[in-house]
Amino acid sequence: MTDPRYPQLYQINARARLTELSRTLGRPATLDDLADAELDHLQQLGFDWIWLLSVWQTGPAGQKVSRTNAAWRKEFQETLPDLREEDIAGSGFAIAGYTVHSQFGGDAALARLRERLRQRGLRLMLDFVPNHTALDHSWVEDHPEYYISGTEADLTHSPQNYARVQRRQGDRIFAYGRDPYFPGWPDALQLNYGNPDVREAMTGALLKIAGQCDGVRCDMAMLVLPEVFERTWGIRTQPFWPKATRRVREAHPGFCFMAEVYWDMEWTLQQQGFDYTYDKRLYDRLVEGHARPIREHFRAGLDYQDKLARFLENHDEPRAAATFPLDKHEAAAVLTFLAPGLRFFHEGEFEGRKKRISPHLCRRPDEPVDGERAAFYDRILKRLQQPLLRDGRWQLLECQPAWEGNWTWDCFVAFVWEGSERLLVAVNYAPNRSQCYLRLPFTDLENRRWRFQDRLGTEVHDREGNDLQSRGLYLDLRPWQTCVWSVSALPNVG
Repeated sequence: MTDPRYPQLYQINARARLTELSRTLGRPATLDDLADAELDHLQQLGFDWIWLLSVWQTGPAGQKVSRTNAAWRKEFQETLPDLREEDIAGSGFAIAGYTVHSQFGGDAALARLRERLRQRGLRLMLDFVPNHTALDHSWVEDHPEYYISGTEADLTHSPQNYARVQRRQGDRIFAYGRDPYFPGWPDALQLNYGNPDVREAMTGALLKIAGQCDGVRCDMAMLVLPEVFERTWGIRTQPFWPKATRRVREAHPGFCFMAEVYWDMEWTLQQQGFDYTYDKRLYDRLVEGHARPIREHFRAGLDYQDKLARFLENHDEPRAAATFPLDKHEAAAVLTFLAPGLRFFHEGEFEGRKKRISPHLCRRPDEPVDGERAAFYDRILKRLQQPLLRDGRWQLLECQPAWEGNWTWDCFVAFVWEGSERLLVAVNYAPNRSQCYLRLPFTDLENRRWRFQDRLGTEVHDREGNDLQSRGLYLDLRPWQTCVWSVSALPNVG
């Protein structure tokens, strides 16, 4: 299977989905119970990738931490006012082993699901957590040297970052997994990438996973970069990703790597073998609500932008419907999903769900469908099935003041797609009415009339090509208003 230049990914919370199916079926559901009709629907919506979140085996140690951590439990209670103990499964990122959870049907059920996806042209993405393992991973007993050890002094002075772990062969003090800006995760132990055996073992884990899916989303992928690892732990290490990604692709050509990455390290990881990296920077700028930083972000070269995974929500971020009012939500979605890159959608986003579900939970609350947001996403997804937006040529446009002293031109973000047809996207990304002129990049504007037809609505505007050539296209848009217009020449008369 070959992806288009700009593919689409849909993230499913496997545990929450199977809990819902279990309730419907009246018995524990496995991956075999994800219905063919559900997979057909995802294929019909235009998706290329399905990311199943949290399918790997977790253990009782992580679950115990999740159920007894007071701060986490407060969050769980806010999500599920009727919270029950069985709703707290433990973090899906505290992985005890890269085998499919026994409750989900094991590796065999995943293989059957992958084949059903493949029959529909859908590719499967799973999680890989490079930085840490669960407290009860087999390596804790068999390979304690794989972890960063601590001392009694570490445990005394930094109890938020170290734990005494019971082992059959003698208790040890280990570091919790963490990033350098926050306390450790008390349900995970930190792997020591300064040990070459760890790098080899984790490459082996990747090779195993690569036999079960078509790509991986790598959790906090920047944490094992040598410069980050040394800053966090004071331990020097060799690069992990270039060799690991190369070895996986030698065994599984075309295998896809997507990085969760922050701190402006996206380009670094792209250079080290990642096909896609999270575009958190665009998301943050959309939340802030100013057009100029978004335009500047879009000025980057397509060699970089094509490898960005663009989203408005995922399991780590607040729900888009809770973050953006409807008009701003629509504007942000147009800029996110009609730009180049991987289009990354999250289960529940289309329905306007507002409750973020912690990766520690296996149940989510029932929420009503937001009809307006659902209808909007239906229009967006239909538009994204255009070949133009999958493989076309993209170009950012320059916005100009509509008159002297007209500052609102700076509120616009605009770009065009060209291929078998032309599409103009323009957004007034501001809470005020705005005006501007847009210089269109087309060389055949003169001596013709041009039709601009709204592809997310019903508006139609005809314009004289000579005026477009000399002055540009005049726009006067409401706050947060979007234009997604096909641009076509009208036949000459007479």
